[in-house]
Amino acid sequence: MPENAPRRVAILGLMLESNRFAPVIGEEDYLKRVYLAGDEILEDLYSPDPKLPTEIRGFRAEMDSRGDWTPVPILVGLVEAGGPMDHAFFEASMEEIRSRLTAALPLDAVYISNHGAMITTANTDPDGEIFALVRQIVGPDVPVVATLDLHGNVSDRMVQSADAIVAYQTNPHVDMLERGRDAAAILHELFAGMKPDVVFLRLPLVPPTVTLLTEAGPYADIMNFGQSLLDDRIVNVSILGGFAYSDTPKNGLAIIVTSRQCDGSARRAANAIARYAWSQHERFVPRLTSLDETVRRVLEAGADPARPAVILADVSDNPGGGGNGNTMWILEALHKAGAKGVIAGVITDPALAREAATLGLGARFRAVFNRVEPDEFSRRFEADARVLAIRDGDCVGRRGFYAGRRMNLGQSVLLDLGGIQVVVISIRTQCADPIFLEMMGLDIGAARAVVVKSRGHFRAGFDEFFAPSQVIEVDVPGLTSPVLTRFDFRSMPRPMFPIDSPVNWTPPQD
Repeated sequence: MPENAPRRVAILGLMLESNRFAPVIGEEDYLKRVYLAGDEILEDLYSPDPKLPTEIRGFRAEMDSRGDWTPVPILVGLVEAGGPMDHAFFEASMEEIRSRLTAALPLDAVYISNHGAMITTANTDPDGEIFALVRQIVGPDVPVVATLDLHGNVSDRMVQSADAIVAYQTNPHVDMLERGRDAAAILHELFAGMKPDVVFLRLPLVPPTVTLLTEAGPYADIMNFGQSLLDDRIVNVSILGGFAYSDTPKNGLAIIVTSRQCDGSARRAANAIARYAWSQHERFVPRLTSLDETVRRVLEAGADPARPAVILADVSDNPGGGGNGNTMWILEALHKAGAKGVIAGVITDPALAREAATLGLGARFRAVFNRVEPDEFSRRFEADARVLAIRDGDCVGRRGFYAGRRMNLGQSVLLDLGGIQVVVISIRTQCADPIFLEMMGLDIGAARAVVVKSRGHFRAGFDEFFAPSQVIEVDVPGLTSPVLTRFDFRSMPRPMFPIDSPVNWTPPQD
């Protein structure tokens, strides 16, 4: 390679947040969302509204701002959270990465954009497999930097295979651009000769999803404490709450501290964060609202315009955590109670969306949700309905998690159930962006109650309509229930708080 030639940096990633209890994810699921290789990646990355993970856009922007470089696109896959990845498809993707990365040599660096909580039908640490494969191909001297979702589960193999790991710091996730930029900035320090020291600790704490908000609460306090330790010696502090439903030996809140040199500062900082985090561990117990109480509050809001409207988070059926996006517990209870002024979305039911679209605008029919019940939680529900809108589901995210990202929800319809208007889609997606409802012609600001299939990302999308005090996290059954004692975990280390209580653990001392 000629001296002073632009540095060649490979870009790759295979993102999936796996819920062991959810249906298997395969090639078709990725093809519906994002599965790009080679020049397809560059074409999307430099388009006005890319489909690629937002952190890759941030990495590219920071690299561009620092001078000439040559992005070397390998393979990038992104899909909505789901079950384990089909192992045969994982192996095929690994072979694609292997062949493309080998053919791209020599390289000056590699950037990996993974989620961190993937499992396959035969492997509990596929993220570690990807990291190790990259290191094996490029050798020990080529810098490897990675970004992870803060819901990632971190293994020793992942840490040992990368020079630096940068995790999201916000939940809802709205900082992906910044974390991609951080990874690029660290890479340039590595180019300049930085020899990082990385310390990794894992705690016997698996925070339920609803306790991992970073605006306020125990995780926010731990995050803020960790970031307060950044100084001239510490280049990055990443604190990953993890994802309980993956059910792996690497579950547990993870602390990764990276210093600019091996002077003990990373160890001291990691130990201090571990001590502080453990002092807060009893705060990681979810507090949810019963379905009966939820219905009462919706009826009150509907009957009295002076009361603030409410937004109901169906946290137990969050497609962003592997839920099918089609449980009927909340919708059925509101319909039975005669609730008015309610918007519900987005419900994943391709068969129902197809039938309604075929019948056409204005058609009245008996809508059957979950006509073939896919799991024990998604039971059949019927109601008289009228078709109010039909769309192809193509849109660009407007706010929060999906902002600026091109999305495809598949064939989508708006049904009026009499007081409740329901958006039904065909490609499973978390309802984190108001555009998913607005593209159907709905006025969110006029609703008395909105039901969203989301755990937390809706907060960054719908905060222009609902303050935190207007949010109700509903306790109903589902694949993503925050009440972790309802699940048969078999692989995660035990004891683990709050599944087990009490848990006796002594944080490390300096």
